[in-house]
Amino acid sequence: MGRISIKWLVVVLLFIGTPVLSQTEDNPVLWSHEVTTLEDDTFELVFKAEILEGWHVYSQYTADGGSLPSVFTFLKANEDYELLGKTKESQTIKEYSEIFEVEETFFKKNAVFTQKIKLLKPGLSQVDVDLFYQVCKEVCIPMDRAFSFSLTGEAVVINEKELDERSLAMSSALKLELKNKEILLTEEGEGIKGSSGLWMIFGLGFLGGLIALLTPCVFPMIPLTVSFFTKQSENKSKGIVNAMLYAFFIVLIYFLLSLPFHVFDSVDSQILNTIATNIWLNILFFIVFVFFAFSFFGYYELTLPNSWANKMDAASSKVGGGLGIFFMAVTLAIVSFSCTGPILGGLLGSTTLAVGDVATNLTAGMVGFGLALALPFGLFALFPAWLNTLPKSGGWMNTVKVVLGFLELGLALKFLSNADLVGNWGLLKREVFVLLWIVLALLMTVYLFGGFRFTQQGPKQKITLPRKLFGLLSALFTLYLISGLGGFSSLKQLSGFPPPDFYSVFEQDSDCPLGIDCFKDFDEGVAYAQKINKPILLDFTGWACVNCRKMEENVWSEPDVYPLIKEDYVLISLYVDDRKELPKEQQFSYKYDSGRVKDINTIGEKWGTFQTVNFGAASQPYYVLLSPDLEVLSPAIQNTDSDTYREWLKSGLEHHKLSASLKE
Repeated sequence: MGRISIKWLVVVLLFIGTPVLSQTEDNPVLWSHEVTTLEDDTFELVFKAEILEGWHVYSQYTADGGSLPSVFTFLKANEDYELLGKTKESQTIKEYSEIFEVEETFFKKNAVFTQKIKLLKPGLSQVDVDLFYQVCKEVCIPMDRAFSFSLTGEAVVINEKELDERSLAMSSALKLELKNKEILLTEEGEGIKGSSGLWMIFGLGFLGGLIALLTPCVFPMIPLTVSFFTKQSENKSKGIVNAMLYAFFIVLIYFLLSLPFHVFDSVDSQILNTIATNIWLNILFFIVFVFFAFSFFGYYELTLPNSWANKMDAASSKVGGGLGIFFMAVTLAIVSFSCTGPILGGLLGSTTLAVGDVATNLTAGMVGFGLALALPFGLFALFPAWLNTLPKSGGWMNTVKVVLGFLELGLALKFLSNADLVGNWGLLKREVFVLLWIVLALLMTVYLFGGFRFTQQGPKQKITLPRKLFGLLSALFTLYLISGLGGFSSLKQLSGFPPPDFYSVFEQDSDCPLGIDCFKDFDEGVAYAQKINKPILLDFTGWACVNCRKMEENVWSEPDVYPLIKEDYVLISLYVDDRKELPKEQQFSYKYDSGRVKDINTIGEKWGTFQTVNFGAASQPYYVLLSPDLEVLSPAIQNTDSDTYREWLKSGLEHHKLSASLKE
């Protein structure tokens, strides 16, 4: 009898804890929650979702650059209780998004999340959790949900933070009453297009691997290793197989080196992408790349402990067979680190500047790097006669390292520029940045033509024809940079690397892209649009957003796009990574529908929250077309080509004119 009573009590409590709602297209997800006691002070919180057919909810760990992940906020965690591990999920589905060019992770039909907690405050009776998630079908709807768990079986108490009058007023002003919002929320943003970021990173990795082959740490190993396999084996075919296996293991090793970044990314999908906007991480990268550069100049060597290489070499001799070949490949990776390490560092830096999931990009780059590094070992094993065509090792390999050193310094300046832009320090204005690149390019040109050498490089070498050709290319690049500094070129080919043109040492008519008049406050821009009755181009951007600069300098600047933006639209550019504090009287707290409260203290926090709340998006660049009375004129768009962008702008103008004529 007692068991039956407890059973029915649990059923009743679950019924009370679950809202009685009908599942419809307007309410496609029904949530329930329960708590299980594991020990006296340890509990497991369970969140369950029933998802309407055809809809899907995104995982906490879906790739960055795609749709918005689910985010749990455990209120008073580490104060009343501690989280034991990360929030676990039931089985998910992975699917590549052609729109965002990332592999997205989501749930269909149902989802279960579980989180174990341990009490820090004895006698705690209730745990409150907020959930933000996005549910998609033909439309994507960002939603909030609040959960209250009773740990004692008592009725839960809803404790909501009360906002002061200023916060209430400012929160109300932050949320827009958009007309035709369903047009905006076409699934995952109709018309959104991305660049081939994954293949670009793979190509960069492959190029980096080819360059690494030319360094003194790797190049001399090619004939020695291939000869070892082809001559030491019992027969030629076995030697070829062993060499091919060696090449495969090289690719595998560099692939495995990227896996830890996926672990970091699963803990927090933003942990790597914060590099793009975090001031201190950018400064750290600047210091690291300068350190790499001087190692290439020969002032010191970056080496892993010799004991590692010795142990791997001993293991390869001891075990033999396929495992022995694997250890030989590991030995190569360790021994060559002084040359490959800085190149791999540059690859990591490139992934943080590219669109898409950083960990996936890094894997693509590492596989490309390993493939290029492994290629000659396999090819020369198949065609040993080609070994005779290889140039002899010599001083030219040191030249390759020095050139790489100059390139590392150039990349270092990019990270310092990111920190300067986000912090608005005004240290590396566009002209200063380009001038420093000119100095580096000029020094590299003089070096290649033998004008100076680093004393650590040994005796002076003869200036060969290939070195002169590379010197000529470097000289042409220097002239190209000078043309940009003198105003004869817009440096389009480098868009995204130098600071924007309005970030200048000279006084500008406008501090907006391409000199277009713009507003950096939404309300001011809307008021002006209403005054002159022009539609609005709402531009969610960022100081350290490389793809924003590429769009501005390669798409906005086109002759058939620029006049449309400048003359037919009111441009409102909102920087979501602006770290400048709002004036005290403009700082406030925003309460989401779930009851979760976020403090808005900086300009970037204000516009980032504004973007998420009103448009259900968190990526940049992100463009929206609005009428002066806040009617959505066209689906949102992101990275795309100039033709698509031009037609998108024209479509918005046509919708605006049609709407205006109907009102008349």
